[in-house]
Amino acid sequence: MRRITHQLHRLLKDISGNILPMAAIGMVVAAAIVGSAIDLSRNFKVENQLQAACDSAVLAARRTVATDADSTTPVNGLAPSVHTVADNYFKTNFNDSTLGTGTTNFEVSSPDKGQTVEGTAATVLDTVVMRLFGFNNFALSVKCTSSMGIGNADVMMVLDTTGSMAESLSGSTRIAALRSAMKNFYTTVSGATKETNARVRYGFVPYSSSVNVGKLLNAVDKSYIADSWNYQSRVPIFLNVANGTKTGTKDTYEDEKNTTSRGSSYKNQTQCNNNKPANQSAYSNVNSSTTETTTSGTTPNITVTVVTKQPQQMLTYECKSNNGTYYLYTTTYARTKVTTDTYKNATNSTNVKGSTFDHWEYRQVTGVDTSKFKTFGSTPVLNGNNGASVSYTWGGCIEERSTSNTANFSYNSITGLSPSTALDIDIDSAPTSDAKTKWGPLWPEISYRRAGSSSSTWTRNTTTDGASAGTYCPAEAKLLTEMDQSSFNTYANSLTAVGGTYLDIGMIWGGRMLSPDGIFKDTVNLEPTNGGEVARHIIFMTDGQMDTSNYVPTAWGMDWWDLRTTAGGSESDADARHTSRFLAVCEAIKAKGIRVWVIAFTSGLSTDLKTCASDDSSYVATNATDLNTAFQEIAKQVGELRITE
Repeated sequence: MRRITHQLHRLLKDISGNILPMAAIGMVVAAAIVGSAIDLSRNFKVENQLQAACDSAVLAARRTVATDADSTTPVNGLAPSVHTVADNYFKTNFNDSTLGTGTTNFEVSSPDKGQTVEGTAATVLDTVVMRLFGFNNFALSVKCTSSMGIGNADVMMVLDTTGSMAESLSGSTRIAALRSAMKNFYTTVSGATKETNARVRYGFVPYSSSVNVGKLLNAVDKSYIADSWNYQSRVPIFLNVANGTKTGTKDTYEDEKNTTSRGSSYKNQTQCNNNKPANQSAYSNVNSSTTETTTSGTTPNITVTVVTKQPQQMLTYECKSNNGTYYLYTTTYARTKVTTDTYKNATNSTNVKGSTFDHWEYRQVTGVDTSKFKTFGSTPVLNGNNGASVSYTWGGCIEERSTSNTANFSYNSITGLSPSTALDIDIDSAPTSDAKTKWGPLWPEISYRRAGSSSSTWTRNTTTDGASAGTYCPAEAKLLTEMDQSSFNTYANSLTAVGGTYLDIGMIWGGRMLSPDGIFKDTVNLEPTNGGEVARHIIFMTDGQMDTSNYVPTAWGMDWWDLRTTAGGSESDADARHTSRFLAVCEAIKAKGIRVWVIAFTSGLSTDLKTCASDDSSYVATNATDLNTAFQEIAKQVGELRITE
């Protein structure tokens, strides 16, 4: 280089014949400029690639930390498996042979047990042109740091709490595994938001054959729940013969017999006669009578037959001699008097004074007053033994509003949900004055099965209470709210397992409670104080496929008789009809920008469940560990991984 500088200096002083040398000098300068531009450009490209590889590696390492189960002694604060993941990501994104680099080195570490992952990367880039001028290589190094940060997030957990969740699982139960995974989810997200101003809210929709949203609806508008509803139930029939018309009386006698017994002895007949009671001149009643009532015909033209059986007896006395001694003999004549009275039009439909319970009539009862029941007030109903009044308080589960019993449902981004008459899958519209748009309170205590078709009336006898349809109401749903760990755990512990698997009712209400355009929009659209955007998530967990029943009270009534989702009550495709609802609602929810996560717990991930989920958002969990892992994976993505350096 010194020689080149000396020659340039000499040539500058020599002005004779200097055009050619000056041209040569210009070529050298131009080569230096072009060469440096080429090598500096390569340097810039490689440095950017080195930084990108470092960033991707620490992101992958931090993502692995949350679910890493490696119990090996940590190296530089991280499990060996985390180092392996980081190295693989770095090597995938930085290739020495392609970039012309060598002696590349990459290391990761953590100063805080994995909360933050730090990386350093260094390499050497050989020059191409600048080596002619004495510059052989560039030494490059970068640093990168990744931590679990989080933006504002609303998380709606739609949880299968059906009866199968009570089944045993590795010495515990499925529902216990769910509670544990939920709590760990909260812990992970809470750790990511520590010392930040991020807002995270949680909502819950436990589901089985219905959902418990009564208090939430009342809080928005009490008129959203109907003041009267139709139920598959029973009606007590009471009789009051005093109000009927007596058409005839008939007396007959049965069990007639007589017996004679010998009593006290006397010395002579006079003494015996003096102790003989007066002969009874007629039959008299003894003991209590019994009454049996039978009916025939239908209300109000019921014929009542009342059969009264009254025991009677008559006594006669006689003195008789036996070997000179007189004995007092008593003869007892016994019989039962049977009186049959017949009455017409002797029935009352209400329990008035003087009436007697006769039987239950099982049928659909229309227009049952729910105005007090829907407010959780104690409501009396003639539903006890022999039609006695019993009071019930609403458990909070609902029956869905008007729907269509067609087999196919769909969602289109332009036309919306179809058919449009199916208000049960409409997750946005609010009820109006039209009764079809309102929900009804599920009232399982007065719901009964019966024989026959949807229009038949079935009468049971007086000794049978009837076939109760059962009670299947999950824990109360909860709107979005910020929660501390204690409150979250308390809610998780309240979950109980009951009822059948109706995936559609869970997703419908998960969508309703998270929709920014629905009846809970004031809660959903509440802006965070930090002014940031809000990411919305539904975590949908189920331990089975659709499992419907036509004979229990559900969100669609008792479908064998109500026929809200089927045309005949016993279609073999009943599950498929509800699945069609489910998939249509999934699409409507995703169209709102809500990410839908699906976890199939102890069951396979069906095509329907995978279709419902957003892209890359479905998991299979065969045991408690897998379930926890799935929740953790979701937590890592609800909590955003960020490059901080």
